[in-house]
Amino acid sequence: MSKTKPFTIPKDLVVKAYKQVKANAGAAGIDQQSLADFDKNKQNNLYKIWNRMLSGTYFPPPVRAVAIPKKQGGERILGIPTVSDRIAQMVFKMMFEQAVEPHFHSDSYGYRLNKSALEAVGVTRQRCWRYDWVIEYDIIGLFDNIDHELLLKAVRKHTNTKWIILYIERWLKAPLQLEDGTLVERTKGTPQGGVISPVLSNLFLHYVFDSWMGRIYPKTLWCRYADDGLVHCRTELEAQKILSELKERFKMCKLELHPTKTKIVYCKDGDRKREYPQTQFDFLGYTFSRRLVKSKRGKVFASFTPAVSKSAQKLMRAKTRKQGIRNRTDLSLKEIADMYNPVLRGWIGYYGCYYPTALNSVLGHFNESLIAWAMHKFKKLKGRKTIAALFIQKIARREPTLFVHWKRGTVVRALT
Repeated sequence: MSKTKPFTIPKDLVVKAYKQVKANAGAAGIDQQSLADFDKNKQNNLYKIWNRMLSGTYFPPPVRAVAIPKKQGGERILGIPTVSDRIAQMVFKMMFEQAVEPHFHSDSYGYRLNKSALEAVGVTRQRCWRYDWVIEYDIIGLFDNIDHELLLKAVRKHTNTKWIILYIERWLKAPLQLEDGTLVERTKGTPQGGVISPVLSNLFLHYVFDSWMGRIYPKTLWCRYADDGLVHCRTELEAQKILSELKERFKMCKLELHPTKTKIVYCKDGDRKREYPQTQFDFLGYTFSRRLVKSKRGKVFASFTPAVSKSAQKLMRAKTRKQGIRNRTDLSLKEIADMYNPVLRGWIGYYGCYYPTALNSVLGHFNESLIAWAMHKFKKLKGRKTIAALFIQKIARREPTLFVHWKRGTVVRALT
């Protein structure tokens, strides 16, 4: 430890944190300093962060509050720290995450290295085939309601490093600054959007739910991605009992389960004949429900399996409309492909992983935008949708790799 500084933090850790923040990009905080602005005096700015963290004089500025729309309606408040504060938080994250990560449960998938949402979907798919019932739970405003005292208790369980504990307390108390400049004091929660929020929320739920389930129901399988979770049960009675206890557990930890989004679902397939009000649920952009599927040998049967949800499809179609491709007559088809293929590749890579034909309506909608583009681009196609569709289809057959989804024959046929 330095003779003049109370804490020891490697200088190269601050540099690594900066590189990670830069790779993640992100908007400016309340000081309006962008990453490009920060880079104009990068060395000096990084030294200031490191020096203040070493001396214990680093105080986080207020967090800029930004309202963004939720998928199901309403708004969610994101907290946008300044660039400097994101770097300071990343220093903490790199140190603290390696201390807690080995303790996290294998069925916790959100915000973790070498874990993915698709992995959680695949595990859930297999378990729904084995178990007749599932509890779907949703926590009301997790990031807004995490109890600071309970969270700090969990933090101290995994570290006695004084600077980590000191700065966590300061970050938790840093106020939100609204668009009109008003400062809102924070007595609970950790703003969604902050660098440290994912690991802190995972740590909190590790003790609220994960380890609690391991103690109380060691043989019961579950899956959690951040604040969305599932518990697999053998009987309806078992599901009712666990759900009742879960509500009490979350209440004890000062959290509340959403009354309508939390429910018991019957995983009905071809072999399960019972009637029940809830026979499907949404998880990570997929809807799990009874569907007709074809085996490798060509046999058709009913299976409880995931497919891209209607809400996810709605969001993808909205993104296509927002791009206004039909009006981009200044672009060639090749330029549109270069611009939009990364988006299409992401959709297919994620939502096309299970029951991929359910994605065809979204990709077909994108093709409709290309047809509209052709009608706007070429005078001879104006108002002639059928001819424009044949024009795009001819290009698709001649250049099937121009758009990543054109290799999917069903989508090409949908152009006719």
